[in-house]
Amino acid sequence: MRLVQYKDTAGAQHVAVVEDAHTLVPLLGFSSTRELAEIAIGKGITMIEAAKDRMGPDRISYDEVAKDGRLLPPVTHDDPAHFLVTGTGLTHLGSASARANMHTSDNKAADETDSMKMFRMGVEGGKPKAGEQGVQPEWFYKGDGSIVANPGADMPSPSFALDGSEEPEIAAIYVIDGDGTPVRIGFAIGNEFSDHVTERQNYLYLAHSKLRACSMGPELLLGDLPSHVEGTSRLYRDGKVIWEKPFLSGEDNMSHTLANLEYHHFKYDLFCRPGDVHAHFFGTATLSFADGVTTQDGDEFEIEAAPFGRPIRNRLKVQPERKVVVKTI
Repeated sequence: MRLVQYKDTAGAQHVAVVEDAHTLVPLLGFSSTRELAEIAIGKGITMIEAAKDRMGPDRISYDEVAKDGRLLPPVTHDDPAHFLVTGTGLTHLGSASARANMHTSDNKAADETDSMKMFRMGVEGGKPKAGEQGVQPEWFYKGDGSIVANPGADMPSPSFALDGSEEPEIAAIYVIDGDGTPVRIGFAIGNEFSDHVTERQNYLYLAHSKLRACSMGPELLLGDLPSHVEGTSRLYRDGKVIWEKPFLSGEDNMSHTLANLEYHHFKYDLFCRPGDVHAHFFGTATLSFADGVTTQDGDEFEIEAAPFGRPIRNRLKVQPERKVVVKTI
């Protein structure tokens, strides 16, 4: 089962089950996937069971909602500061080569770049036995809920950015229950948009390069993530595809288990604050930047994978320069 969040023509938020490629079934009694998760947690049932219990009789056009720009990310929070967006890198088999190539010029004298070292550590210790903890992955913070672009909306890139390129990834969505326990409520396809030129200057700029917008959805996949996921990432310019490449995800194509990545994120108490929402990106091995593509203002990103229904599509929009003023009082 897959869910979407959307707004009606009056601007009110709703949740619906995706019945088919063109039809949505609105759910009754709440307005967000977070609220549905709280209902499921309170009753001790699954998200799928909770959604089935609240399916209404109406059907609406998925195509109209999308055409009108009324689709929302698959999870939201009334206070964006309580929606944390994070991720892990170098988690996919093949991901190290693209990253290492970005930093080779800075490590000519080294036998192995830091990226390759981190990747090798994951291959050797990222899939521990059940009940054990494996090696910790690379980790980064992207921002709060304010950075998540709606499906179909512009993907803002700051004026000072040196690059703005896609990263096709799967994000897991979590709600922290009243006891401080993370509860995974589903998965979404996403674009973990980043500034690779800034990162390439020096690996220590990785943190800066990740402080950018991102997008997810529009559909929230409930239940388990398939162990093998195949998708396609595309870049459009003036309506024409200028770059296209398949990508793989799921545990069969990763050097870490999902459980290991989740442990090393939620081992920190500050990420277990009751009521918070988390979207955690699991990484990728496929980048247009790694193939020498330079994006331009107005380019469109499209990322799709069959288990997640509709593609996520956003247009790159370079933001006007904003003067930074710091006051003293």
